[in-house]
Amino acid sequence: MSSLVLFAELAAIAILFAGLPLAYLWTRSSYNFFQKLNWVLVFMTFDLIVFGAFTRLSDSGLGCPDWPGCYGTSNPWQAIGEIKLAETMMPTGPVTVIKAWIEMIHRYLAMTVGALIVVQVVLAWVKKKAMGKQAFFASTGLLFLVCIQGAFGAWTVTLKLQPIIVSIHLMLALVLLACLTAYAQHSWCDKASLALPASFKPLPAKILVLAFIALTIQIFLGAWVSTNYAVLACPDFPTCMGAIWPDTAWQEGFTFWRPLGLNADGEFISPVALQTIHWAHRVFALVVFIVLSFLAWHGFQASGTTPSSLRRFSRLLFSLLILQLLTGISNVVFQWPLVAALMHTAGSAALVFCLVRLSDWASWKTPLHIQCTKTL
Repeated sequence: MSSLVLFAELAAIAILFAGLPLAYLWTRSSYNFFQKLNWVLVFMTFDLIVFGAFTRLSDSGLGCPDWPGCYGTSNPWQAIGEIKLAETMMPTGPVTVIKAWIEMIHRYLAMTVGALIVVQVVLAWVKKKAMGKQAFFASTGLLFLVCIQGAFGAWTVTLKLQPIIVSIHLMLALVLLACLTAYAQHSWCDKASLALPASFKPLPAKILVLAFIALTIQIFLGAWVSTNYAVLACPDFPTCMGAIWPDTAWQEGFTFWRPLGLNADGEFISPVALQTIHWAHRVFALVVFIVLSFLAWHGFQASGTTPSSLRRFSRLLFSLLILQLLTGISNVVFQWPLVAALMHTAGSAALVFCLVRLSDWASWKTPLHIQCTKTL
């Protein structure tokens, strides 16, 4: 199949998948189409992150060992001969019929998100006179970000699941989720409407920034654990290999540019380096739990005038922290079950979403959120 035909077929699949949510939104005439599209993008990006975790955890990342198609075709049906041949030669290898479909569905979802962001850019351009140029420029930035994410998706395959590439791929997905959430919760006002600054800002911005920094570091450490398959490097809890502070090899464990399973010298990475990676994630989890718990407590205790939505998101934030704690422990105690691992990734994405939502009530010097007298 020629490259032109392959890209045409993949584009048709993306348009078909993107048409489903667009058709639903179009039938909901009472809804603000642009704002609802933004929230649909948030929802689909969250799903894409969780399905990406399923792709990685089911060892399907190389289910189709080329990119963007599968053995040069747009779907595993057309490549069934090559896939079955690879599966026959290595039944437990990275290429099987099921793994190929898992990998391609992940790519279809990613293409769908990209297609919907293109629609978002077009709508922002059409409504530029009503909403101003900021909405268009911000949406274009989102399109640029999703293109970068697509490039890292390609490098994930071509560089054979190199840990730093896969980790950055996950981090960029969460950055995209955060940016889409911030974009969706912004009130893009008609110029003819009166924009009033939101006055009640009970959360100190410094605490929120500290929470974002702590969570970002912890998510990267978690991604580094997962992409190096170091989840079971410490098979006991709360100790690691029976020690309060196990043996460590920080330089070997945190040398970022190296192939999967190897160290910087091209030798197999040592068990001590893997347990160092695991231990760093486990220890820093305590820091994150303290910082985010303090933020949740601060939001919930902001006097009797606290908006109900702020209390609700503060309660959600603390609930997600408990969930992360339980699923993280379950990954060790129950030897990395798929359900717990997926919930742990979903919980990380939900924490990012929750922190962005809480930014509406942070006391920034320049208000990030405005209230409009009417919507578009």
